[in-house]
Amino acid sequence: MDDIEAWFAGRLPEEWFEGAVEVTVDREEVVVVGTLPVPDVAQEALPSAAAGRVERFREETRAARMRIADQAEERFGRKVAWGAACGPVRTVFTNVAVPVMTRLRQPERLVLDTLVEAGVARSRSEALAWSVKLVAQHEGDWVRQLRDSLGAVRAARAAGPRV
Repeated sequence: MDDIEAWFAGRLPEEWFEGAVEVTVDREEVVVVGTLPVPDVAQEALPSAAAGRVERFREETRAARMRIADQAEERFGRKVAWGAACGPVRTVFTNVAVPVMTRLRQPERLVLDTLVEAGVARSRSEALAWSVKLVAQHEGDWVRQLRDSLGAVRAARAAGPRV
């Protein structure tokens, strides 16, 4: 992952974002989100002005972002999604929705079916996605701690003896 972050740090035009970009990587996708300068407007107008700035960035950089994404996809074997943050607005433009197969026992299926019957979700798949988002929202610090721990495990494995 450090290689991917470093590549984007070196590849992206410096004038696009303020500070370092946030690069999130999984097996299928790289999501690159940069911070745009906050418009100088009244506080009550900030959400609209920030949304406009993100939309302008998306339109004006589309061709260049597509070229960079093509290069990254060839180099790293993953799709690239782009996003921008500006003040209170954070938008990921397009990203991959990957089907995930899972086997659930009846108690777990009943939970999903209840969410569907209650109208919280349209399908078991959507109910499961909703549940994952809820865990991330309420247990975000714990999930981040797990990710950090996994990073330390990967580093220890990489530093270990080669077979």
